Amino acid sequence: MTLICLFLFTIFSVGKALVPPSETFEYVNEGELGPYITEYGGDYRVLPLAEAQFQLCFYNTTPNAYTLALRMGLSKSESLRRWVWEANRGNPVKENATLTFGRDGNLVLADVDGRIAWQTDTANKGVTGFKVLPNGNMVLHDAKGNFIWQSFDYPTDTLLVGQSLRLGGATKLVSRASALNNSDGAYSLVMESKSLVLYYKGPNTPKPILYFNPEFWVNIRKGPLEYVTFGSTPEDEGTAYGLYLSFQGYNSSLGGSLRIGRPNYNSTLSFLRLQMDGNLKVYTYYDPVFDSAWDETFTLFKRDGTWDDECQLPERCGKFGLCEDSQCVACPSPNGLMGWSKDCEVKKLRSCNENDFYYYKLEGVDHFMTRYTRGNGVKEDECGRKCSRDCKCLGYFYNQETSRCWVAYDLKTLKRVANSTQVAYIKAPKAVVSWE
Repeated sequence: MTLICLFLFTIFSVGKALVPPSETFEYVNEGELGPYITEYGGDYRVLPLAEAQFQLCFYNTTPNAYTLALRMGLSKSESLRRWVWEANRGNPVKENATLTFGRDGNLVLADVDGRIAWQTDTANKGVTGFKVLPNGNMVLHDAKGNFIWQSFDYPTDTLLVGQSLRLGGATKLVSRASALNNSDGAYSLVMESKSLVLYYKGPNTPKPILYFNPEFWVNIRKGPLEYVTFGSTPEDEGTAYGLYLSFQGYNSSLGGSLRIGRPNYNSTLSFLRLQMDGNLKVYTYYDPVFDSAWDETFTLFKRDGTWDDECQLPERCGKFGLCEDSQCVACPSPNGLMGWSKDCEVKKLRSCNENDFYYYKLEGVDHFMTRYTRGNGVKEDECGRKCSRDCKCLGYFYNQETSRCWVAYDLKTLKRVANSTQVAYIKAPKAVVSWE
């Protein structure tokens, strides 16, 4: 009987492994703020949870609205550290909020009123410890060192070296809304079956719009990809480091690698970020760059067009503008192409009644959505009727050579093209006639 009880106790104890008291902690968001200016101009409080160049902090960009975040950099350049991961994006906590790692193995961020703002949901799952690893991955592990939870599975807008995105949007990058607002923005980077793609979701758009789909990046012979990993690999006996996106399928015969940069120095302190404007960039820590210490080692959309043109960025020219050679050159209007300014925007309609609006035509222009989406094969007048019947439609784009139609719910940036058979029709309100 004694042996049976001991056996059952042992099974119960293993299944309910507890965090040693010495490994538990509770930190309160209180006290002095850090003395340095940080990314986004935020105030911060440092927590004693760190590893080499990574450190966990509370920070805010608006008063009394704090995010639990990981920052990256070196101690000698503390004012230049970058925020590379956030726990409670868009769900801030206040002064005196607490971060608790208890005996049950759950890591919990609770507001001052007790509301749980974020947690790892790992209570009673065998967690025995918490670590920040040298690569910036924060992990909750069991007694054998196996990861029960890891921050690498929950990226925000940034990938660190060694971090992956998986097929189907299980993990994806989502841009930050603005420097002062760290809720989700309009852009997302998603791993799909044949490539890594970018989407824009505007306030008027029913579903995300594809604005970059580089299937040529990876040679796929059969089957879907499973994940893509951002990496840094020494080359030329360590005098240079290649920055790579490595794609992997469900077996070793699928996938491939794309080198996106090659700094002539150690680039393991790099991160890939989806910017607030929808651009994709890699930043690498480099000591000689004293003004910022972060070298821009890859940019997807840039003026020299190495990878793609800035005109492909949905909001390159603000609410409404015409882009050419990465420059905003005009503000389309019923009176023709006017000088561009940040105030350019589409004229608001008074109603959805077809008697209250008309279309003005632009020739030799394209929209960021037409490059990577096929459009509907219909006649030009039917394309117009489709937009007219849809109250949310702001205009439509038509390729007269291919008879393809695209209905636009967000116009944003239009791109100048040489082909005059690519046309746009933009809705505009009819003038109000006053009868006396």
